[in-house]
Amino acid sequence: MTVEWQGVFPAATTQFTTAGAVDMEATTAHLDRLIRAGVHGLVMLGTVGENCSLTAEEKRAVVKAAVEKSAGRVPVIAGVAETTTAEACRYAADAEALGADGLMVLPAMVYKADARETMAHYRSVARASALPVMCYNNPVVYGVDITPEMFAELADEPTLACIKESSDDPRRLTDIVNACGERYVLFGGVDDLVMESVMLGAAGTVAGLVNAFPEETLRLWTLASAGRYAEALDLYRWFTPVLHLDCHPKLVQYIKLAQALCGYGTEDCRPPRLALEGEERARITALIQRAIDTRPKLAA
Repeated sequence: MTVEWQGVFPAATTQFTTAGAVDMEATTAHLDRLIRAGVHGLVMLGTVGENCSLTAEEKRAVVKAAVEKSAGRVPVIAGVAETTTAEACRYAADAEALGADGLMVLPAMVYKADARETMAHYRSVARASALPVMCYNNPVVYGVDITPEMFAELADEPTLACIKESSDDPRRLTDIVNACGERYVLFGGVDDLVMESVMLGAAGTVAGLVNAFPEETLRLWTLASAGRYAEALDLYRWFTPVLHLDCHPKLVQYIKLAQALCGYGTEDCRPPRLALEGEERARITALIQRAIDTRPKLAA
């Protein structure tokens, strides 16, 4: 299966009211802002979207609302992060029925599957719908590593179209190409490795800090993908201290705080995630504010 996915795909946040309910109006208003800024796709209900903090009904409502708000302007990819393979398959089929353009599939949550079990999970979910699948590999966070050799074995599944490589090791992109050729569309999945990912052949990036800095993220991608590395590097060096926030266990809280400080939403999360406080809050706020105060003037 061929997909035309490329460029910047935000891992979009899910907005909540102060009472903890999903704020669909704020969520979709932010999606519209990202689309108007020029993003190339949307990933709903990934890690940053707090997938595992939503009920099954809420997840489906968020996907439906995102599809309606996008109205075909950009592809909408639904994150699949369930505790069982059966539930992941049900969700994949429902996302297709709701009009999603693709799936971003994680290994089954909680249980750390071995290689055979992981591949069986991906095969099952891939066959549960006709949608193209972005395989999300993030062993740092989820404890399950989908190796290049495993991707080579999975290459016979036609709907497994794309890999979001978040192993925190940019060498993996080259290893995947050497093992699988051009079989998969490659995406980077770590904000502070975006330059390296582009140079190693990534066609796109699933980005977190784009929720707060959409124009800067898009400009960085445009420069890097055009091979204008010197210009891109200047912007990257300004951006990198903030991009490091994507690589912390509290990335959701950090990204939502940045989003709020930039005026694009609130920092409200669902427990067990709590609002930052004390020294940590002061430190992260200062880092983000420094980026806001020194943000470069982007060329037209």
